Formats: sequence, C-alpha cells, structure tokens
Amino acid sequence: MNALLISCFVVVLITGGFLAFFYTPDGGTVSYDGSYTPLHGVQMSEAYHSTLQISFDVRGGLLMRQAHHGFSQALLVLMALRAVAGLTARQVLAGVALLGLGTLTLVVGYALPDDLFSGTVTGKIPMPVWYGAHLLLALAVAAALAIVWRRTSAGRPKSWLVLAACLILVLLPIVDPFI
Repeated sequence: MNALLISCFVVVLITGGFLAFFYTPDGGTVSYDGSYTPLHGVQMSEAYHSTLQISFDVRGGLLMRQAHHGFSQALLVLMALRAVAGLTARQVLAGVALLGLGTLTLVVGYALPDDLFSGTVTGKIPMPVWYGAHLLLALAVAAALAIVWRRTSAGRPKSWLVLAACLILVLLPIVDPFI
C-alpha cells in the first residue's frame, strides 16, 4: 500500500512540475486569443487563460492535466484506504492526518484554474495565495508520506506480484480517459 501511495505521489509531482512551467497564477483580466476559437475575445483571468492554453495549445498538456487530476484522486482514495487499514491507534491517527492533508491539497488545487466551478471556492483570496498554499500542502503531503513510508516499510521485502499490482494501479488513471 505504501509503495502505491509513493508511486501515485511521484506521478502527481512529475505532472504538477510539468504544469507549473505553463501555469500563471494571476487573477488579472486578459482577452483570450488561443486556439479554441469559440472563446476568442472573451475576458478571463490569466489563471484560466493559462489553463486553457495548457489544455489546447501545449503539446501533451491536456494529458498532463488529466493525469495530475486522476492521480491526485487516486492518491486521496489510497490515503483513505491507508487510514482505514491502520492496525493501531497511532497508525490510524497518522492515516487520518495524511488523508486530511491530501483532501485540503486537492480542494486548493481545484481553485487554481479560476473557472466557474472554482470561482465558488476561491472567494476574494488572490490566486497566488491559492497557488502557494497548493505547493506548501503538496510539500507537507510529501513529508508525511516519507515519514509513513519510513516507519512502516522497514524490514518488509516486496514481492514482484505486489510491485506489478502497484504498477497496474498507478497506470490506471492515465488509461481511464481513453477507455
């Protein structure tokens, strides 16, 4: 379970790193001029403009957005399973804390595109604050996963069947949009 958590988180970090190169966390208004013609000339925030550019103009951008979103959700589900599967009170508490961090990170991530859906979440908080909170929470999740990994995996060798199952489950969110 821990190997799967770490694997999902690594994919979320890689896809998030790719998206960070193209995302602009700014609430300033710009006119859309990208390749999606129905929105030409529409006024929108720079954050939403960069999200549309990632989706339509950056090669592989939409795939990276979908992978980031899918693996983030898979990571949250795995954190919930990890919290439920805890054997002692200390492990359950660590799992619940990890689940809370993951949920908060996911909610803050939903606010970043600055579209109509996230507009109900953001309120009057500036977009750079949401972006910074998302990055800091991702760092906190990374630290918590490292602590959980270190405490629970010492002395337990992994078999090749477990590793194969982890690989299949990690690749599932990427394949899902194409099925």
